[in-house]
Amino acid sequence: MAGRPIALITGGSRGVGAAIARALAPEYDLLLGGRESTALQQICGELGARPWPVELTDERAVAEAAAEVERLDVLVHNAGVARLGTVAELPVSAWRDTFEVNVTAVAVLTRRLLPALRAARGHVVMINSGMGRRAGAGWGAYAASKFALRALADTLRLEEAGNGLRVTTVYPGRIDTEMQRSVREQEGGEYEPAKYLVPESVARAVVAALGAGEDAHVTEIVVRPAAGPLA
Repeated sequence: MAGRPIALITGGSRGVGAAIARALAPEYDLLLGGRESTALQQICGELGARPWPVELTDERAVAEAAAEVERLDVLVHNAGVARLGTVAELPVSAWRDTFEVNVTAVAVLTRRLLPALRAARGHVVMINSGMGRRAGAGWGAYAASKFALRALADTLRLEEAGNGLRVTTVYPGRIDTEMQRSVREQEGGEYEPAKYLVPESVARAVVAALGAGEDAHVTEIVVRPAAGPLA
């Protein structure tokens, strides 16, 4: 619908990304990032969104896709990976892949979309993790990447304040998603969804940050499960 604000959500085909998309759909035109898949096509059909199946680690593909976006009101960085293992065990490839997706791709996409964000005096939301505030044994690569993501958000907020951009970091605890199932398999633990956040709770936090008044800049939100582990 012409005239409506535009939001781009990476990792938008399922889990937290899909929940955020559903929460924003009533007020925003959506670009949903993700690998080309049935899931991405389904949610785009459900919400009337435009699929944005760009490989985020391919700098040329990102540059070409971003060049077509002239104005962007909201950019939600939700895509990410989690590779668990001790510092003694985790291979170099796991460290590189984790930082490539969780940090470098975020920085590159943001840089390419800055002209469109500046034009709208937009808002960047980075979905971080409880591990972006405190690390845990076996979580070295993931936690380090999330600490780096926190630093990236803080830096961007300072650098772009004069252009009217807002930058919010959301730190959720464990969430009931397929990614969490994979994490619990890597940990060798039981999957206990009743102890985790539902994706919609994280989506509500994003909506709250975006809905703050012109006089307010919500810089950080911590969302913890009411029961169970905090990270």
